[in-house]
Amino acid sequence: QVQLVESGGGLVQPGGSLRLSCAASGSIFSIYTMGWYRPTPGKQRELVAAVTRGGSTNYADSVKGRFTISRDNAKNTMYLQMNSLKPEDTAVYYCNADGRSLEESDWDAWGQGTLVTVSS
Repeated sequence: QVQLVESGGGLVQPGGSLRLSCAASGSIFSIYTMGWYRPTPGKQRELVAAVTRGGSTNYADSVKGRFTISRDNAKNTMYLQMNSLKPEDTAVYYCNADGRSLEESDWDAWGQGTLVTVSS
């Protein structure tokens, strides 16, 4: 079983910055893709940003140029640096990852979410 724990959310003024972290633990042999998601009206969750094990990244158009995703494979941890935050970035941010377990089975896990509030 794999657990994902997010941290770093909070209240920030428009134009400010926050850094989210997602740490994976448990029966992990390898982690393929890690990503951040947030709910939007009409959709269950939208992809904010994702990063592969090799470092390739993908961003939602709404966050390009403002958010930067990264990961530390040695620590099984992913980060999201959020700059120039806007009120519309307010959401619960969920961490997602998939990979291979020590028992040689595939897994896909979600974190519990961390709240980001952008308000003056």
